[in-house]
Amino acid sequence: MRRAAVALGVVTLVLVGGCGEPRSGSLGPAPTVAPATTSMPPAATPEPPPTSPPAPSRPTARSTPPAPPRPPAGTVAVELWYVRDGRITPTRRTRPATLATSRLALDELAAGPTAVEASVGLGTLVPAGVEVTRITDGTALLATVPTPGGPAAARLREAQIVWTLTQFPTVRRVRFGTAAPVDRADYTDLLPPIVVATPAIGALVTSPVTVAGTADVFEATVNVRVLDASGREIATTFTTATCGTGCRRDYHVSVGYRLDREQAGTVEVYEVSPADGSRTKLVAVPVRLTASR
Repeated sequence: MRRAAVALGVVTLVLVGGCGEPRSGSLGPAPTVAPATTSMPPAATPEPPPTSPPAPSRPTARSTPPAPPRPPAGTVAVELWYVRDGRITPTRRTRPATLATSRLALDELAAGPTAVEASVGLGTLVPAGVEVTRITDGTALLATVPTPGGPAAARLREAQIVWTLTQFPTVRRVRFGTAAPVDRADYTDLLPPIVVATPAIGALVTSPVTVAGTADVFEATVNVRVLDASGREIATTFTTATCGTGCRRDYHVSVGYRLDREQAGTVEVYEVSPADGSRTKLVAVPVRLTASR
């Protein structure tokens, strides 16, 4: 009986140990295979026809999300949060360096989107003349901002300002007039299900292109594909955010493509509908694709 009990315990431990943990985490680029350590040369693998899109890349283990590209010397990269479809969404601009970065950012918000940003629906509710009067203990104080358009528009306007100003290390909160200070957490409900922080709208990208942001999608799965100027799919992959359905977390992934010439393109980030397999919650980012063979 004692030997039977021990054997049963061993079997139980083996069965329990075999249960896998649920997947989570931002997954990196597809794995590569190291060459075999043999004197015989490896067999050549034929390349797929250039007109056939590659199969989806399989992500590898989670790694640290990439930092935004470093701007050229003498310039500063500013993240700007505009409005699209009743939500806030980011883009980036590179401008001449200045010490008054908060003023620069608010002026850019008021100036509105570029032509390429406007082509994908971005707009602004921030009027000209909005200024930070002082920053004290991490709180940026603004005079009362005009509120045309009603409470919903006023809240979107505040969200644009708060999410834009709090990118700077000296600003953690924003205070509008005599109201209580607010921060990013007060406006997270105004984020779309998928936020694409990288690549920026209109950016020049190279292969492999890194795609990163935050998402709250079904089973945390974020899908990515790259389209060329004709709309043909030239690359596709997927990753998982670091939290599943019902919570927002980071994701990032790299995907390679092949093109014989530089051209306009689009990076699409989306969720595959669990109901019918269609692409939903799609964010299309127009970019410039460099040649890559």
